[in-house]
Amino acid sequence: MRYIHTMREVDIRQVDLNLLVALDALLEERNVTRAAGSLGISQPAASRALGRLRKLFSDTLLVDGPGGYILSARAEALRPVLRQTLAGIGGMLEASAFEPGTATGPVRLLMTDLHAAVLAPHLLSRLAEEAPGIDLHILPPGPAIMEMLANGEVDAVVGAIDDAPAGIHRRKLFEDRFVTLMRTGHPATAHELTLEKYLGLDHMVISITGTGPAPVDELLSTMGLSRRVRVRVPNFFAAMEIAACSDLVMTLPASLARTAVGAARFVVQPPPIDPGSIALNLLWHARHQDAPRHTWLRKLVVAAARNASLDDVAPLEDIIPS
Repeated sequence: MRYIHTMREVDIRQVDLNLLVALDALLEERNVTRAAGSLGISQPAASRALGRLRKLFSDTLLVDGPGGYILSARAEALRPVLRQTLAGIGGMLEASAFEPGTATGPVRLLMTDLHAAVLAPHLLSRLAEEAPGIDLHILPPGPAIMEMLANGEVDAVVGAIDDAPAGIHRRKLFEDRFVTLMRTGHPATAHELTLEKYLGLDHMVISITGTGPAPVDELLSTMGLSRRVRVRVPNFFAAMEIAACSDLVMTLPASLARTAVGAARFVVQPPPIDPGSIALNLLWHARHQDAPRHTWLRKLVVAAARNASLDDVAPLEDIIPS
């Protein structure tokens, strides 16, 4: 970068920007010894800095006057610009700091209502304690989740997403197992839930997209079996209300079932087959990897997952670049 000044070309890469700090002190004190004291350097060092500044600006800057130095006309003109420049540089460096206790504005997390039901109460508790001025905005998933991360529309994503494109980082929050949930008083609760009885029930699946097999159906297919999925719904709370008033059963992650069972309207049983576990991940864009606000937010989500008493929460340092 080059800066044109008084008909000569100055390459700012060759300029020690610390000289600007020295110039500010010299113009303020109008005395080399006092300027040295305010800068915490020796008087000879301050004198050398003044010499370099005079060469840089092609001006004496400080000239002899009655009782000491006075500012040259050029120095008087430089002074307000210098103050503004130093304030701008200071503000730029301070902007990298983040103090949760005084921070304001929203944090934007994309997650399903299922995961919001599990994590949001604990996130709100942490926010109230650490950052009362921060607001929590939860956005629903859409068809362009990765683009929303890349465009900065959301700060992070929480979801059962195992694959992500280059530039997206992910971190496992926890592994969740599957359980079968049904209303209290359901006829199937009277006996052990065998595979035969399980397949004879009517099932409900929570499907964000409304298409594609659930993990249970994928496993049953490998066994040459199938179940009747009578109802598909796009969100957790609708499913809970339907299940509470019907004989439909759901096989879903234990963390979600635990949230529903809190209302005492449901009972939980182990499914007669094991579809394996499901990993919930936190995803963010690589450009926010070291941003203090985003680093704090990721730690907040991890702490919320721990406080939710979820199984197998991964270590905080377990960052997995995609």
